[in-house]
Amino acid sequence: MSTTTADTRKTADSRRTADTRRTAKAPRRRGERSRLASVALHVSLIIASVIAVFPPLWLLITSFKPKTDAFDTSLVKDFTLGNYSHVINDTDFPSWLQNSLVVVGLSTVIGVFISATTGYAVSRFRFPGMRPLMWLLLLTQMFPVAVLIVPLYNLLAKLGLLNQPVGLVVTYLTVAVPFCAWMMKGYFDGIPVEIDEAGRVDGLNPFGTFWRLILPLAKPGLAVTAFYTFITGWAEVAYASAFMTGEENLTLSGGLQTFVNQYTSDWGSLTAAAVIIAAPAAVVFGLVQRHLVSGLTAGATKS
Repeated sequence: MSTTTADTRKTADSRRTADTRRTAKAPRRRGERSRLASVALHVSLIIASVIAVFPPLWLLITSFKPKTDAFDTSLVKDFTLGNYSHVINDTDFPSWLQNSLVVVGLSTVIGVFISATTGYAVSRFRFPGMRPLMWLLLLTQMFPVAVLIVPLYNLLAKLGLLNQPVGLVVTYLTVAVPFCAWMMKGYFDGIPVEIDEAGRVDGLNPFGTFWRLILPLAKPGLAVTAFYTFITGWAEVAYASAFMTGEENLTLSGGLQTFVNQYTSDWGSLTAAAVIIAAPAAVVFGLVQRHLVSGLTAGATKS
């Protein structure tokens, strides 16, 4: 009788233990978030997305409002394209656009070529002064724009390059090339050296190897370099305002300041011009965006 009771108690205890194990919360795997943490993360991302999207969205909405409703917090009541018509037909916007296209086009083409050749040289060759050159490229990124405006202005004035597109091209290259050269070096470091050796076996000189074999493999890095150089010139304001005077010589970023200043406040035209200026940047980003992640990752991790 006592044996049967003991067996019954053991069976009951084992059942309670099994039930407890089944009902106990399973431990989370490494990297797995709790439900509360997941909800908090998604709420934070939604809030951050709204904060990021609201300014350009409100800019777009304001550009379709009459000038008298620029500060109206409601949505568009009287839809109009008058702001766009005024910017394109009644201002020097076409001249600003032409100046920007010339400056940015030259800066992008020359910047990509110099950055790629510099990055390839320091990646594949060893020559006297290579390490100081790389440190010099890094040091140029330490100085803020406000510190460089005056010496660059004096230098361009001595060279007669003020109010000249070439002056802005040289200025933007000094900003974009050091960073892009470092990034391209990191990307070229990830391309096997055996490809260069195969090119030399086939009779190619170093530049021929670079141009015909290595450069086609570096498209992601070139895309990032082109995009960074393009944005540097397209969205830059300080140098364009300081080195270019006269409305006919301004670029797009400098021309925007003529709509809202100490004398006038034409917010409708400003928002319309800003939307037009943002469109080419969005198009360029769409064309190169599939290369941006791989190019930035390679340049950041391999250098």
